[in-house]
Amino acid sequence: MTAASTALYDIPGPATRKRHFLYGVVSALCIAALAGWVVYLLFDTDQFTAAKWNPFAYEGIQELLLRGLGNTLKAFAYAAVLSLALGALLATGRLSEHRPLRWLATLLVEFFRAMPVLVMIFFIFVALKVQPLPALVAGLTLYNGSVLAEVFRTGVNSVERGQREAAYSLGMRKTQVMTYVLVPQGVRAMMPTIISQLVVALKDTSLGFLITYEEFLHAGKLIASNLDYDLPFIPVVMVISPIYIGMCMLLSWFAQWVAKREKRSPKTEAVDVGPAEPGTLLPGVR
Repeated sequence: MTAASTALYDIPGPATRKRHFLYGVVSALCIAALAGWVVYLLFDTDQFTAAKWNPFAYEGIQELLLRGLGNTLKAFAYAAVLSLALGALLATGRLSEHRPLRWLATLLVEFFRAMPVLVMIFFIFVALKVQPLPALVAGLTLYNGSVLAEVFRTGVNSVERGQREAAYSLGMRKTQVMTYVLVPQGVRAMMPTIISQLVVALKDTSLGFLITYEEFLHAGKLIASNLDYDLPFIPVVMVISPIYIGMCMLLSWFAQWVAKREKRSPKTEAVDVGPAEPGTLLPGVR
């Protein structure tokens, strides 16, 4: 156990570890009981009968789900790339030394961050008469880009002031300081928050069904509306939900992979230097 890992809290003692273990056992039992109750309700309402799951074996329904999933991933890909680009642009404006540019960027960030994303999507789709996919992507980009702008700005400002001053003392320009010193460290520190916001963007693609965009949730709703048994949406939800959860978990895994890639390579770490012999001069010293 290193000093850095124990700087903010004391190492728990035996009594505390036993108490935490008891809390974990009780929590696990509660979660298991809740899951068992939900499964019981599903069996009690005959949600696992073959008649309710046979439709998912039809090729047409499978193609509809795959097409909806593809449309969801397409909208998310566009929105994620554009949100990151817009967030970086707005964060640059908020960090600018020019007051008018900083005020303009702040106004845009606060406006789009406060505006409900559904309202923006509907306004772009209805008032501006934009097609469903561009309207959905534009609404997601404006909202998530403004949130990511604050994430980027906070990440850059979280870098120690001494590193900024050291970079300037070496003669680096502001652009070089931002590019090579502040931004890499800030993005690395804010990576979990960035991925969390991208997960929000992924889930918000489901709002596309409100503007007739044929995404994954729209496909599920269409399937449920054509099934002729009671509570048809429950099997559909049981099919769609794990896929959404899996995509979010893939994003989290990707974030962990990126974080590991950004760690310093052992080849660039400082090499241990043994103690100098008595009378040894430093290089360049006479």
